[in-house]
Amino acid sequence: MNKTNSTSRYNSSLKPNGNASNIEMGKLPPQAIELEEAVLGALLIERDALTSVIDILRPTSFYKDANQRIYSAILALFTDSEPIDMLTVSAKLKSTGELELVGGKSYIMDLTSKVNSSANIEFHTRLITQAAIKRQLIQISSEILQESFEDTTDVFQLLDKTEQLLFKITESSIKKSYANMGTIIRQSLTELDLKKNNTGGMTGVPSGFTALDRLTSGWQKTELTILAARPGMGKTAFVVSSLRNAAVDFNIPVAIFSLEMSSVQLVNRLISAEAEIDSDKIRRGKMDPDEWDRLHLKIQRLHNAPIYIDDTAALSILELRAKCRRLKAQHDIQLIVIDYLQLMTGDTGSGKGAGNREQEIAMISRSLKNLAKELDVPVIALSQLSRAVETRGGEKRPMLSDLRESGSIEQDADMVMFLYRPEYYGISEDESGNSVLGTGEVIVAKNRAGSLETVRLKFIGKYTKFADLDSGFTSNTRADPMNPYNSKTEQEQGFIRNDVFKKIESSPF
Repeated sequence: MNKTNSTSRYNSSLKPNGNASNIEMGKLPPQAIELEEAVLGALLIERDALTSVIDILRPTSFYKDANQRIYSAILALFTDSEPIDMLTVSAKLKSTGELELVGGKSYIMDLTSKVNSSANIEFHTRLITQAAIKRQLIQISSEILQESFEDTTDVFQLLDKTEQLLFKITESSIKKSYANMGTIIRQSLTELDLKKNNTGGMTGVPSGFTALDRLTSGWQKTELTILAARPGMGKTAFVVSSLRNAAVDFNIPVAIFSLEMSSVQLVNRLISAEAEIDSDKIRRGKMDPDEWDRLHLKIQRLHNAPIYIDDTAALSILELRAKCRRLKAQHDIQLIVIDYLQLMTGDTGSGKGAGNREQEIAMISRSLKNLAKELDVPVIALSQLSRAVETRGGEKRPMLSDLRESGSIEQDADMVMFLYRPEYYGISEDESGNSVLGTGEVIVAKNRAGSLETVRLKFIGKYTKFADLDSGFTSNTRADPMNPYNSKTEQEQGFIRNDVFKKIESSPF
């Protein structure tokens, strides 16, 4: 190895603090100069060599600055569909004024003499990438070490930053390779074998709505579902009802990221629906003694439910991914809900925006789809519809073209559902003269894995929840006389209320 070359330059992506730290410790950053030269030489002598390494090799993977510049020139030629050899690369570097910076034509000629073929280029490339990852880890460690010694550093922000930086390295460096047909078929048969034992036909996370689950077989892994509606239609009520059904009735861990409502407001909705107490009474805290009794009896199921709520406002897509990865590792969550998509930011941690709002929403929707695939869970994202629904004469049922701010939402989603309540627009009967009061429609407008249908549900406004159209619910009557709490005095009722508050305060929400 040329000692002069290996010590004269440092990776331009490393910060000065990191370099100084390495020098003080008497160590050089991880590097593989000879392998870098061998890989570049192979790329210059064989035209098809680049296609086998382009997905894992980047300019910053090279330690030596000259090698970074040469590889960037090779990528530029590849992008322009130009031939790649010693002459074309030299000409490209000359046109950008970098030829002398890399050592001139003589250095490029030397590269072609390092190897005879590209037989081992993939193996050499992986060794180069491993060294680059180590350098990135050293840089991050240096930054974290320096900030850890600062008295003004917020330790929780530092932990979050560390997780984001490590996640960024993982995301950019570890790529999933393709699999052959035999491997995929074996995986498919394994899944089918597991599904055949499911007599109920449910292959995903159940929504708890019979007709909808019959259509979708539950919320499916790796799928992104967009649930869209105009304000006031009950998007949050629907999705809260669904995640409650999964967590309480089936004990499936679920997570909801509420960017609009606080966690307490969300839990109050859950309590209202679970205890079937008017949500307005819960909001004001004015309940009858029997309602306190019912609240006390019903709260335990929610208390033990594996529901995890995050009400961080203006959540960025990077923060969402980090938090979901943590929840998956710690609690094995099986369903992720975002309420709602337009309130998210497209900050990727680079300090650069994603362009205009439409581009930002497009980036967010793509990231949510990638999140569903990465964690192997269904992701449900709520979305607003444009005002075109309100201004449109006649039919008010939403359409795919009403999705707000970006057509990529429709493109990225595996399923698009609309919520529509005719009663909201003063419609009391359908075309056949049947009453539509207290009902809502789930319109499946896009379904990659099934048919497009409309499912009717019951909407119970005072409890802010949805239920099956033919299901009953407990009537709002006084408590059962056999209930031991029903005969309590006012003073004892006060103790009961205090006990309820203690249970709420100690809940996992």
